[in-house]
Amino acid sequence: MRSSSPVSLLDVELRPGKPPLLRAEIAGDAAEWAARAREGLRAVVAQHGSVLLRGLGLGDAAEAGAVIRRLTTELMSDKESFAPRRIYFDRLYSSSAWPANQPMCMHHELSYTLEFPGLMLFACLGAPTTGGATGVADSRAVLDALPAELVRRFEREGWLLTRNYNDEIGLSYADAFGTADRASVERYCLANAIAFQWQPDGSLRTRQRRSAVVRHPFTGRRCWFNQIAFLNEWTIEPEVREYLIECYGPDALPFNTCYGNGDPIGPDVIELLNKVYEANTAREPWEVGDLLLVDNIRTAHSREAFEGDREVLVAMADPVRLADCAPSVGVA
Repeated sequence: MRSSSPVSLLDVELRPGKPPLLRAEIAGDAAEWAARAREGLRAVVAQHGSVLLRGLGLGDAAEAGAVIRRLTTELMSDKESFAPRRIYFDRLYSSSAWPANQPMCMHHELSYTLEFPGLMLFACLGAPTTGGATGVADSRAVLDALPAELVRRFEREGWLLTRNYNDEIGLSYADAFGTADRASVERYCLANAIAFQWQPDGSLRTRQRRSAVVRHPFTGRRCWFNQIAFLNEWTIEPEVREYLIECYGPDALPFNTCYGNGDPIGPDVIELLNKVYEANTAREPWEVGDLLLVDNIRTAHSREAFEGDREVLVAMADPVRLADCAPSVGVA
């Protein structure tokens, strides 16, 4: 018997190199349709890891937000962010401010935090002229394609994220942690297994070790879940990296990743990770009104370079805190 939901697994269009697609047939209010479609859409995301919903006709942030709230259990606030976002409404954000001519590598949102979104939602309010697609990649396929020895090392050691917060490059600690009060920042760090050090100039340096592979909370499948490649110095555009190192030194980059024991990750490893991501990427050009739902643990996402006016509303939902995502040993 067909579900009372207006969508089902049978409605999904599966196309090579494209994310799963569902065409909405709406008669009336989009938010009301979303409420009825919630069960079916959840089943599609559970089955395929992501789904692009086309035909909702979302015209503005208020309409997109109403639909998103009908599809989610709990929206999350952005925290420990690495790039600024504009706030549309409470816990509804713009995509991260990132140069349009530079792609954003595949990553899992907030995978360096101990509590992170289980579901990501992206609503297209303005489509770029060229490029700008939000790609998706199955983290299970990525894990299977990586060399076993490399995976074993990351499973054994985890990965280490180092961040430098100052008022000149990247975000200040006040922007990232939502407060300029040092004591509050220190309490947050201590509660979230983040080692911190205040610098003589008042800036902040942090280090946090996280697991690189986790088990999905519902399926139990091992997933490659991290931001090792995206937040590594070798993914930064070469001329930008050279400029930052010249100005601030190799240890003062706004962010960098290492093996869990602190050893640097070579450019060959980052190149390999990005090649495996690309081989497993599915992408579809945005159309105004589209809504993309992504299982944040099973599926990584990226953003292509683009031209034109691109406006994508982002929501982080359904928080998850996994036991195997906590660091197995303390950070130094």
